[in-house]
Amino acid sequence: MITDDAQLRDRLGHVYWIGGGSGGGKSTIATRLARRYGLDVHATDDTMGDHVRRSAPGDTPYLQRFLAMDMDERWVDRSPPTMLETFHWYRGEGFGLIVEDLLALPPGRGVVVEGFRLLPELVAPLLADPRHAVWLLPTPEFRRAAFESRGGLWQIAGRTGDPDRALRNLLDRDGMFTDRLRAETTRLGLPVVEVDLTVTEDDLVTRVADSFGF
Repeated sequence: MITDDAQLRDRLGHVYWIGGGSGGGKSTIATRLARRYGLDVHATDDTMGDHVRRSAPGDTPYLQRFLAMDMDERWVDRSPPTMLETFHWYRGEGFGLIVEDLLALPPGRGVVVEGFRLLPELVAPLLADPRHAVWLLPTPEFRRAAFESRGGLWQIAGRTGDPDRALRNLLDRDGMFTDRLRAETTRLGLPVVEVDLTVTEDDLVTRVADSFGF
């Protein structure tokens, strides 16, 4: 049984963490790094449904309130600051399940774990080497361009009664989340890569690889 952060740091020493704001390129960069350096990829977005099912209601009050809302209540009727403060993943709910999943992976092979759920204050205690984590912080212009290029702008907003307002709310909330990540990584002295429209995908791969010490 793992009883403290020191044991977790030892068990997770082969893990490289890529967090950051939505639309910052986390999945793409993780995949390219894994291919280049012979690593596995663990995409935390893909596990959200499973983590909802595995979550104990008493431990996830924000998740339970979110699940009880309809789409307009989630994305139209509330202000972006309220959406930011009450979004369950931004509150760290379910992060322990990410750790459980990582501990269950076969040992002896490096893994890149990526996703916006990797909050700096939760990842920092698990780092045996601070170079093993980086956060990608996209500008609003980069984030919107990224969503437009992959057709993702309307996946949520288009299912509401007011898609334009929902989209504005989502983009504003995501921008606030990125600002919060910037403040937290600065406070904790953790590495970041700023992502704007002048940065190419190859640039990002190189910068993250350099940050990891590859």
